[in-house]
Amino acid sequence: MSYFEIIKSMRPHQWIKNLFIFAALIFSKNMFNPNMFLKTISAFLVFCLLSGSLYILNDIIDLEEDKVHPIKSKRPIPSGRLKKPQAFLFFIVVSVLALALALILNKIFFIVSLIYFFLQIGYSLFFKHAVILDVFIIAANFLIRVVAGGVIIEVYISPWLLICTMLLSLFLAMSKRRHELIFLGGNAVNHRATLAKYSPYLLDQMISVVTSSTVIVYCLYTISVETVAKVGTINLIYTVPFVLYGILRYLYLVHQKSEGGSPENLIIKDKALLLDIVLWGISVILIIY
Repeated sequence: MSYFEIIKSMRPHQWIKNLFIFAALIFSKNMFNPNMFLKTISAFLVFCLLSGSLYILNDIIDLEEDKVHPIKSKRPIPSGRLKKPQAFLFFIVVSVLALALALILNKIFFIVSLIYFFLQIGYSLFFKHAVILDVFIIAANFLIRVVAGGVIIEVYISPWLLICTMLLSLFLAMSKRRHELIFLGGNAVNHRATLAKYSPYLLDQMISVVTSSTVIVYCLYTISVETVAKVGTINLIYTVPFVLYGILRYLYLVHQKSEGGSPENLIIKDKALLLDIVLWGISVILIIY
């Protein structure tokens, strides 16, 4: 058994999604609280293990479809470099380890982790075949990460933050579906049957709705009475240009560069988008703290 192939199957490059766990820590003004910071780091590591094991399971379930995909066919399991029995055994071991650690950290955090675990399994087996519901489940997984981050440090999570997360996640999920549809062309249905129920025009309309909603909700969040009272300033409104540029830049990459299939890779690959996210993060921390 090649441990390198196992780690590769856990897709470490996609663990960047688990950074959503830090949202509650940052926006609750507890970033420099050592105890809460360590708890959040622990929660992040648990979700890295949990999501990694679920990626292995997803590759096992999608084995035949991934074999005909020009990129996914190169992964360890579809390519045959990692055998299914070995992969499934590792999925069981890592999943049990991650959930055990979650239970040790916090009982409510364990429940949230368990919901994420079964929702992901449900997506791999059923929900990914349901048009529109599939992207909502993807978005829900990001939402759960934010909730997990709040639960582990036992702080109140603003509904505004949850709505912003949901809308942004829908935007990324729909952009990914659009990329799959365009990139795979006539083979799209062979890879994912539900893609037959989408069209570029439909996805563009859906993306337009969530794009506008994301910007508006974020603007309202920055100036809401609740946010101003918690943060102690109305200056979060000055971070809006970074959010607007980031979304417009992402749309540019999706439509003009045919990107969007892997948001985590795109963020690292596109220097302008990466710089914008870094500047947004710095501005948020400076304004809040």
